[in-house]
Amino acid sequence: MPWLYLIVAIALEVAGTTCMKLSNGFQRILPSVGVGVFYLASMGAMIMAVKSLEIGVVYAIWSGVGTAVITTIGIIYFGESFSLIKVGSIALIILGVVGLQLSNAH
Repeated sequence: MPWLYLIVAIALEVAGTTCMKLSNGFQRILPSVGVGVFYLASMGAMIMAVKSLEIGVVYAIWSGVGTAVITTIGIIYFGESFSLIKVGSIALIILGVVGLQLSNAH
């Protein structure tokens, strides 16, 4: 169950960050409200995840996967730049998250 909370927390964080872009500097009301709602809900789910999982691992996965997904959304939906350096950097983030999880294995 804590892993499900973490997945939900990541999805909500991605939704909040996407709303941040869509809010146009908080000039559009609905996406602006979405930023706060999604981030608060994400924190709630993350709090539930850290009840059973190590906080360092939870935060690394939450931020790393969120960063990778948001970067992909930025490239695909918002026409942001794509480069091999970006891809390599995301791969390093994912490798770091995997490394943290593996270090937690007994």
